[in-house]
Amino acid sequence: MKITHVRAHPISTGLDKVYWTSRGAWGSYNMVLVEVETDDGLIGYGQINKTPLKEIAEIVEGLEEVIRGMDALAHEAVWAKILALTVPHLEPGKAETVRPRFEQNKRIQIMAALGGIDIALWDIKGKALGVPVYELLGGLVRDKVVCYPHNAGHFMDTESLVESCRKTADEGWKFVRWGLPQRESHFEPYESIKAALAQFEAVRNALGDEIEICFDVHTRLDLPDALHFCKETEQYRPFFIEDPLRSEAPEAFGQLRGRTTVPLAAGEQFTSKYQFRALIENDWIDYCRIDLCLAGGITEARKVAGWCEAHYIKMVVHNPLGPVSSAACLQFNLATSNFAVQEQPRKPSEIIPEIAPVQPVWEAGYLLPPTAPGLGVEIDREAAKKHPFRMSPLPQVRRTDGSFTNW
Repeated sequence: MKITHVRAHPISTGLDKVYWTSRGAWGSYNMVLVEVETDDGLIGYGQINKTPLKEIAEIVEGLEEVIRGMDALAHEAVWAKILALTVPHLEPGKAETVRPRFEQNKRIQIMAALGGIDIALWDIKGKALGVPVYELLGGLVRDKVVCYPHNAGHFMDTESLVESCRKTADEGWKFVRWGLPQRESHFEPYESIKAALAQFEAVRNALGDEIEICFDVHTRLDLPDALHFCKETEQYRPFFIEDPLRSEAPEAFGQLRGRTTVPLAAGEQFTSKYQFRALIENDWIDYCRIDLCLAGGITEARKVAGWCEAHYIKMVVHNPLGPVSSAACLQFNLATSNFAVQEQPRKPSEIIPEIAPVQPVWEAGYLLPPTAPGLGVEIDREAAKKHPFRMSPLPQVRRTDGSFTNW
């Protein structure tokens, strides 16, 4: 079974227009759907969300020249050949036509493109063999996958946050999740920490000890502020505090880890196993937030998961991304022993059903194992064409003195 075509479809759905506006961020939801087709007509789907999407889509389609004619079931060989293109002079022949796009400073985009292609190849393999992807990953190690939603956080109002958390708990979710609050496009650490601690107390008092709380700092704090915040949240027993520090210098987690007992999660910005090395080898995190659509797909994530298992680190795959990503994460989590919880912003049936009419089933806070071969998601290609890509501005957040800060 040979690879014949690789296609990329950048789309904008507007899916999160209301949701993101309530958080004071941007207004539309953009992604790249990846298609890999074989000579016997099978099509596998992947997904990419890392910006700049149009440039990554071009890289995906450029890679067709590199992997066309390769065995579609040999995903490790495809993975290795694509990765070799990031090293000058290692790939002769057809790669010459696309090498100018693959400078070292494009490595992030390359890994995102590779992730989309890799997920599509796993989809093809499952369809070719007539089994769900989790069967190819070792089979079920659990009957269902617990998930956490996104609640109405990232703003200062505690009352509406508690209402949002009550609603999701009443629907059957076992977790709630929100992030470090801000006043519209204004962020000041002390003010936000104070508001977040009040929110922690209100949510815990409203929902009791049975609900789990996930909290995303989104890399906004420096070490002193992160340490203060983590210490103060210990009393509320969060499931984890995510990205308390910036990802560019993971060694800073060494200073934080030994000075708080709160569980720490990180890794959604990383693009390969090598960037996880310090966090894993030094036991600086409790939960690994690898992104299948950014860090080389299911193939790379499986390697990181095995590494984490030896360090008692559990997997919480980053997934605020869309239907193909959600399906890939579910397949991965069903077959991964050291799984903790799946990020699932909303029920699959609410995620662009016109483009993805068949998605996994959500029930009382869990996703159930699909029985269809491959990823268990179907894409309506004609419906996707009705949502052409449009650029959306990124949030711009400032401190009180007017300086820019991380959003």
